[in-house]
Amino acid sequence: MHAEIAVLPGDGIGPEVTAAAVAVLNAVARHHGHMFNLHEYAIGGAAIDACGDPLPAATLVACRDADAVLLGAVGGPKWSAPEAKVRPEQGLLTLRKALGLYANLRPVQPHPATLGASPIKPHLLAGVDLLVVRELTGGIYFGEKSRDGDIARDVCEYSVAEVERVVRRACTLARQRRGHVTSVDKANVLETSRLWREVATRVARDEFPDITLEHQLVDSMAMHLLSKPRAFDVVVTENMFGDILTDEASMLAGSMGLLPSASLGDGRVGLYEPIHGSAPDIAGRGIANPIGAILSVALLLRHSLGLDAEASCVEQAVSATLDDGVFGADLGAATPANTVAITRAVLHRLDSHCQVAELRD
Repeated sequence: MHAEIAVLPGDGIGPEVTAAAVAVLNAVARHHGHMFNLHEYAIGGAAIDACGDPLPAATLVACRDADAVLLGAVGGPKWSAPEAKVRPEQGLLTLRKALGLYANLRPVQPHPATLGASPIKPHLLAGVDLLVVRELTGGIYFGEKSRDGDIARDVCEYSVAEVERVVRRACTLARQRRGHVTSVDKANVLETSRLWREVATRVARDEFPDITLEHQLVDSMAMHLLSKPRAFDVVVTENMFGDILTDEASMLAGSMGLLPSASLGDGRVGLYEPIHGSAPDIAGRGIANPIGAILSVALLLRHSLGLDAEASCVEQAVSATLDDGVFGADLGAATPANTVAITRAVLHRLDSHCQVAELRD
């Protein structure tokens, strides 16, 4: 296969974990006879420093022309002054909107070897396997914003069509899993949530009669996500609620550094990134955990390139690395492995798993 992949390292630890992800992509290409053309482009704070724009035109054009986009992270205190007119996050939000990436997929499947790193009791975590589908291009993040004297406004707005498409994506994914969807809203208070609940109910009833749909209020969901995480299969929710709940769900895995994400639309291109931020406090120290970025490569291979076997190889290599006890500092290891050591361990395991797969083929 020949594929064009736009690489956006971004800010903070973004370039460090992206380098690990690129090394894995190159190893997959080598083992399986693919040709991945990877080209780097600026986004976020790095792009502001370079040209004053968090999403330069050249970056957007490259992403539109690519088969997939691999992102590190954006943001940092250097660009976060309250009075700043241009912020790194604006580049990412604009990119998601421009590419029509309305569904953000965040899988959470705690690895047995890392259960002790989570603040949640291990017996609650065994067997957890859930997928959060977050609506990504609507809601309060994209609504009208204004300030008038002592009053500030952020408008939350959703259309029927926006809710329909993300609920359809969640139900379709549930058909490939355990057939259960939990829709999260705040329908007892918010009009947008009442619309969300009505549309989700109709779409599931009329188009997915084989799927079980339940509704949860976001506040109770925040509690249940930690107290009974095994009860959930696919969780679908609006933009802000999804942002908050997926950060909370990262504690089930033990660290944000372990979790990947995929942002998808109806087209071929997808955006893949670890769920963590730019972590400026550890940037440049070589201790960032690259697992989330590496697992984002697996999602890229599966969802944008249709390479399921290669994606499984990457996931198996990561799993074997964690089985070996190669943990980053974020997992509280007594002798933590640094970014390079974790990457090398995954590449070593990837070599073994790919060779086994090739022999079987």
